[in-house]
Amino acid sequence: MRIAYLDCFSGISGDMFLGALVDAGVPFELLEKTVAKLNIGASLERSRVARAGITATKIDVIVHGEKDMPRDEFWTAHHHAGKDECGHERHGAEAKGSSKHPHGRHLKEILGIIASATISENAKQAASDIFRALGEAEAKVHGINVEQVHFHEVGAEDAIVDIVCAAIGAEALGVKRFVASPLNVGGGTVNCSHGVMPIPTPATLELLKGAPIYSGDIQKELVTPTGAAIVKVLVSGFEARPRMTTEKIGYGAGSRDFKGQANVLRLSVGETLEAAVSAGDAKYPVAQEEIAILEANLDDLNPQLIGYITEVAFSLGALDVFTVPVQMKKNRPGTLLTVLAKPQDESKLREMIFRESSTLGIRVRREERYALPRRHEAIITQWGEVRMKIAGNGKALQYAPEYEDCRRIASEHAVPLKTVMQEAIRRYLDQKNG
Repeated sequence: MRIAYLDCFSGISGDMFLGALVDAGVPFELLEKTVAKLNIGASLERSRVARAGITATKIDVIVHGEKDMPRDEFWTAHHHAGKDECGHERHGAEAKGSSKHPHGRHLKEILGIIASATISENAKQAASDIFRALGEAEAKVHGINVEQVHFHEVGAEDAIVDIVCAAIGAEALGVKRFVASPLNVGGGTVNCSHGVMPIPTPATLELLKGAPIYSGDIQKELVTPTGAAIVKVLVSGFEARPRMTTEKIGYGAGSRDFKGQANVLRLSVGETLEAAVSAGDAKYPVAQEEIAILEANLDDLNPQLIGYITEVAFSLGALDVFTVPVQMKKNRPGTLLTVLAKPQDESKLREMIFRESSTLGIRVRREERYALPRRHEAIITQWGEVRMKIAGNGKALQYAPEYEDCRRIASEHAVPLKTVMQEAIRRYLDQKNG
């Protein structure tokens, strides 16, 4: 499986992520064209810089002639520039009386800009999800509804560019999964629109719930809200460098150059190393992947609802769902519900289980899964076509007719289901051995 690994030893921000993508081979021209399609008066600038001995790509967003900068430097530099009608400090062109540089936007307006851009639907979805994650984190921290959140920082043009280009670049990288190291969030405090905040800021920490984080020697903001939101949406797991080949490497530079620490984000692209399963004298490759396992004990729920929960779970991307009868406290019979899922689908499945069941707690753990490669072959029977599901690479280790195909044929032709399945297997073996 082709994956991308993010080394976040110096944190992550939107511009660092874009720099790493371009350094790893994503065409800079693709990002330039994307910015032009947004039509918000922004452009990109690319340069090569050195950070503590490592050469990296630096991507800067230029908005109405101004280059973006770390937000604490921005708010400090413009502290005396005056305030806008909302009480927020004006900056740049605004401070000089121009109205070309908006002071902020609400989520609905930002999602409208993304929806109207002529980019792929997958990129639109990813970019919208990142901004929704930002909005939900801000809303929770400030105790307001997400529609009321005023993005006076992360809603600025440079963040819109960072997020939309991140979605486009991630898609262009052509990987199936992003994995990240634990994140160095930095330390100290930062000046922002709400005043002096601890690092990580409340919104950033909210976005990084469940992710492994730490604070190193650098007492600056290393993970920005935009970087945290990108991680929350795009990254499916956190671990030390997995077993993988390395085909491409990209270094994205941060704005600051720290003494003794390379302020870069490293992106590695390659294939996961497959494990193998033995069958006789031969070995067959199996894919190794991380999955999330969600479990809940149900002892006061109408059994009819469990079937519905299973259907909804599959519609939300569950890999498998099963139940086991259990004996619970006070000798009450109950049901153990288990859902297997991709790590990126864990949160929505967890929310669904809380919403649709009566459980008060859900256990979640991550485990490795080894899976044989699978494919389908069409088998023609006297009643019609049946898909044969085959597991294994080369010589089949497992095979079985697709149940729904056999069920449909049995119903349409008034043939016993077991007869259809037996005939499909016989035809497959004849075809394979013939």
